[in-house]
Amino acid sequence: MSIWWWIGFNALVLLLLVVDLGVFHRDAHEVKPKEAAIWSAVWITLALLFNTFIYFELGKPQAVAFLTGYLIEKSLSVDNLFVFVLIFGYFKVPAKYQHRILFWGIIGALVMRASLILVGSLLIARFHWVIYIFGAFLIYTGIRMALEKETTIEIEANPVIKLMRRWFPVSERYHDQKFFLKEAGRFIITPMLIVLMLIESTDLVFALDSIPAIFAVTHDTFIVYTSNIFAILGLRSLYFLLANIIDKFYLLKYGLAVVLSFIGTKMVIEAWVHIDMLVSLAVVAMVLTAAIGASLIWPEKKGDGVKERN
Repeated sequence: MSIWWWIGFNALVLLLLVVDLGVFHRDAHEVKPKEAAIWSAVWITLALLFNTFIYFELGKPQAVAFLTGYLIEKSLSVDNLFVFVLIFGYFKVPAKYQHRILFWGIIGALVMRASLILVGSLLIARFHWVIYIFGAFLIYTGIRMALEKETTIEIEANPVIKLMRRWFPVSERYHDQKFFLKEAGRFIITPMLIVLMLIESTDLVFALDSIPAIFAVTHDTFIVYTSNIFAILGLRSLYFLLANIIDKFYLLKYGLAVVLSFIGTKMVIEAWVHIDMLVSLAVVAMVLTAAIGASLIWPEKKGDGVKERN
């Protein structure tokens, strides 16, 4: 892949982020569902347009790989939304400041995931047997996800938060959108920065699950990278769109567990059994659609053996 493809794509992402924060979200405000729906449509449309571009420039196999990878990463990112809800609720983050935190959180996630994708690509290129370790890990993750009763997070037990509280004085209240401020000659960090760092640290955990999954789809680093980035770019608007109704999709985690197990199995058996890319795309799409549809048809009720989330 030419270096100009990489430069052009990253320039496009940078431009989109500048327009997003510098033009449309320059002033802090609460993102309403209507605005979130519009932005979600924008990010999905951009991803599909890029997918069309790949189809004509690189061919059908690469386009199918991008779409499959994008769908997998987009679906797995829903788990992040549960965590965002828990963190924002715990720290009582004002609604008008949440977009700014997620914006910088996404920036950190982009850098982090790019680094992990690079490392993963190098490992697979040099030690192909690593793909079997990735596959086994995904199967384990899928089983663990299916057995978990609820999404929880130990806020105060997070080592990043412990270190920040130990090394720096922390303000007890929010100071507009500032992440830190200077008082009496010393720097003080605000709850905004605490929340940002907590989101970054939890995203690292999710990335370790999701990035190996996309290598089951393709080993093309450019496709892995671009599909992952587009999925992450739309994560903020997806949060604001689904934050108040995310609990309704209580069966989605079981669908994700099946998807991860399927992808992991595909990676483990790839040396002996080839599963066509279109088949993988169809399986992922059908499983996720079934999980979401079942959640809406049979809503979660108290006393049905499933603990409700707060």
